[in-house]
Amino acid sequence: MKKTMKHLGAFALIMTLALGLIGCGSSQEDVKTIRIGHKNFTEQRIVGQLYAVMVENHSDYETKVTEFGGSQLVLEALKSDEIDLYGDYTGTLYATVLKESGETDTEKVYTMVKDHMQADPYKFEVLGSLGFNNTYTLSVPQEIAEQYNLETISDLAAIGPELRLGGFNEFMERPDGLPGVKEVYGVSFKSEKSLDAGIRYTAIENGDTDVIDAFSTDGKILQYDLKVLKDDKNFFPPYYIVTLLGGNVSTEIPEVTAAINMLEGQISDEEMQQMNFLVDEKGMPERKVAEDFLKEKGLIE
Repeated sequence: MKKTMKHLGAFALIMTLALGLIGCGSSQEDVKTIRIGHKNFTEQRIVGQLYAVMVENHSDYETKVTEFGGSQLVLEALKSDEIDLYGDYTGTLYATVLKESGETDTEKVYTMVKDHMQADPYKFEVLGSLGFNNTYTLSVPQEIAEQYNLETISDLAAIGPELRLGGFNEFMERPDGLPGVKEVYGVSFKSEKSLDAGIRYTAIENGDTDVIDAFSTDGKILQYDLKVLKDDKNFFPPYYIVTLLGGNVSTEIPEVTAAINMLEGQISDEEMQQMNFLVDEKGMPERKVAEDFLKEKGLIE
């Protein structure tokens, strides 16, 4: 009897180990889940859900969406195969990964980023831009734009000395922020004050400042009905969002790549701005905003 039990115990152990090895060897295709990463702010959360909805509607895969603290963390997660894909900005990758600066041509920055990220040590597939450019802008209240007939940053050169600028601390100091704007556009202001990010909008609403820096897809531009001045000399770096695929996703799971590729060029600055507004100011869930947008575009049913 003891001998029989001993054999049964050995058999059970062998089966357990075998099942464990099978589990460890399971591919992403076996578990039918695509792991999507994003950074920790509204726009990135929406983009993560846009990816998830597209994958779920145009393939047999489920998705798992995970938030990371910033570019370096989510990039490392992709590199170490913790996630399968995420979206990042060309300007961010250009500055933080390539350690480059000075180039503002959209196509050149994209090509440099793509070539670098597809080579060692990353070997990621870099897809095309989703369409919108979340770059710096200078914005003014509509009444000031109308009063001075402002359309571009160049238009500020003549009347800048009459206006007060309130800018985010980082923008006031970075070469690709205010110092560069002043050099390239020859503009100066009546006063210049560093403000926390959220306070900028309160200050302009209260009439404490006349011009602020902002990001072009910020939902608060809509909330406060601001006029975005065109960067007519293309000074600010391009921040177009592109999709990075890790491992062999593009070759082994072509239907997922095809689903993501359907988003290429589909989202304008204004549309991304509206989605951010719906989440930040109207309290709508990111998933709902993503689904509604994709249905409106005819990308899902």
